[in-house]
Amino acid sequence: MSRKTNIIMPTDEEDARINQGIALDSDNPELTEADFQAMRPAAEVAPIMAKARRGRGPQKSVTKRSVSLRLDQDVLEKFKSTGPGWQTRINEALRRAIATH
Repeated sequence: MSRKTNIIMPTDEEDARINQGIALDSDNPELTEADFQAMRPAAEVAPIMAKARRGRGPQKSVTKRSVSLRLDQDVLEKFKSTGPGWQTRINEALRRAIATH
């Protein structure tokens, strides 16, 4: 599925306000060319952290199973349009369907 995102660029006035806000934020200044030149790869700065794998880890007890499932495009888009957790909501809808049949 091809998902095109319509990006709305700020107007010149909005862009000026954004840049003004950046300039006024002393806690998070805009990076300079010198800042970029001084940067080093994460693997060099913190090698242990750079090698660490992040993720959920193994399930304590296997309660779910990964499957491949073909769904109608409109059904999939409807669930995905509801935001994060759409797979859980599909699972809940299927659970309700088996409870009533």
